[in-house]
Amino acid sequence: MAQQGQGGIDPAVLDDIINRLLEFRQARPAKQVQLMESEIRQLCAVSREIFLRQPNLLELEAPIKICGDIHGQYSDLLRLFEYGGFPPNANYLFLGDYVDRGRQSLETICLLLAYKIKYPENFFLLRGNHECASINRIYGFYDECKRRFNVRLWKTFTDCFNCLPVAALIDDKILCMHGGLSPDLTHLDQIRNIPRPTDVPDSGLLCDLLWSDPGRDVKGWGMNDRGVSYTFGSDKVAEFLTKHDMDLVCRAHQVVEDGYEFFADRQLVTIFSAPNYCGEFDNAGAMMSVDESLMCSFQILKPAERKSRFGSTMDKTVEDKRLALKLFKLERNCELDIVVSC
Repeated sequence: MAQQGQGGIDPAVLDDIINRLLEFRQARPAKQVQLMESEIRQLCAVSREIFLRQPNLLELEAPIKICGDIHGQYSDLLRLFEYGGFPPNANYLFLGDYVDRGRQSLETICLLLAYKIKYPENFFLLRGNHECASINRIYGFYDECKRRFNVRLWKTFTDCFNCLPVAALIDDKILCMHGGLSPDLTHLDQIRNIPRPTDVPDSGLLCDLLWSDPGRDVKGWGMNDRGVSYTFGSDKVAEFLTKHDMDLVCRAHQVVEDGYEFFADRQLVTIFSAPNYCGEFDNAGAMMSVDESLMCSFQILKPAERKSRFGSTMDKTVEDKRLALKLFKLERNCELDIVVSC
């Protein structure tokens, strides 16, 4: 059963905010949702306190649905909820990068924060590299806040983002973060002990958790073409999982054609949940569902037809890809089998 907790916000006000954000489903695409600055500030303040009350390394239980980058693609966020179930009908973990690039970062982050406040023990948000002032100052969120409200509101979001948790562990077997592994990560307590609130540094553990990438031609640790953090080889994934008795690393941070992509003999999966990213890529978006037995399945969102109203192509743009990912707590070297059902 979902646990509700509105904290320092009137439950009726919170429900009204959520209802206005969800009314977008009946509106024309890209229509802005009318929210007051005071309401948004309250969402930031209350969710900030919840983030700080909960650990930096969240310890979660299946069943849960995991989503990757959203990047202000609000229509696609709603499509994910249409298919996976609107909270509290399903538990969710988002891996970061809610803002920038897309046209509706404010609607996106406000709905996510509102759900976090309403269902604090069932709805979880991790920090991405774009939940950082030096990045979203450049890639769109600052400009959206300034255009629709003011710079002070952007600074309020920055203070909230600085309190987001950075990793999650599902049933002790699936480690989730936005970016990837770090050469500095030797014990999970290092993640738990990262202080908050904090900006994202230019190097070190926190930077790597939000910025690093797997590299197919890399052995060990390599240079990252982004100019930040590292790339890591399949050997480092296997070494990490063996040392910590885990089965899977789940991360986001990179556009992948099918919305999800495996690495390191299916010991790592990248999930990206913004289809037709920026209107420039022909990628699908994906969401990974983990059931109580730790069997994982992927729901694929193909790019919607641009001229259609929201939801009109829903049945045609969703696929199931069920992955028999046997992550039993005492069984390693998992056998994987993919069954496609459209």
